[in-house]
Amino acid sequence: MNLFSALIPPDDVLDEIATALGSPEDGDFRWSRREHWHVTLGFYGEDDAGERAAWLAGRLAEATAFGLRLEKAATFPGVLWLSVTGTGLHELAVKAGAGDEGRPYTAHLTVARFPRDRPMAASAWVKRLAGFTSRTWTATEAVLMRSDREQGASHYRVIRSYELKRARA
Repeated sequence: MNLFSALIPPDDVLDEIATALGSPEDGDFRWSRREHWHVTLGFYGEDDAGERAAWLAGRLAEATAFGLRLEKAATFPGVLWLSVTGTGLHELAVKAGAGDEGRPYTAHLTVARFPRDRPMAASAWVKRLAGFTSRTWTATEAVLMRSDREQGASHYRVIRSYELKRARA
């Protein structure tokens, strides 16, 4: 079991992603399932869920809601993803532990994985999704999730939700 914190886009934004992707049939790609689409804030690996939930509650107690949106595609080695922008996103991620794993935080939503030994495999998808921009939505909650491997597949489950405070008018 691995733990991570995340933001989950609303259903209509997930619909926008699905429409942009269409019905991909590239056999070299392992496409992320819609129910797995999220923006990771912090990755904790194998950890005690209760302790991590309490730690995260303290870290996010004063966090506020903010607007964000998904944009064009890019890649990491073996990963095709959509970029995420939003004022306050980086700060929230740092509160949630982003960067603690020793690399800089890059906000993204993973849409597929492909063979690392074929770095150009995703170039057509990066080009196809270059103009993608979702609507802007307000992130009003962060979640602590667990990922379990069962029968060769990952299964995600929300353990706890954390409300992000609304800004006062």
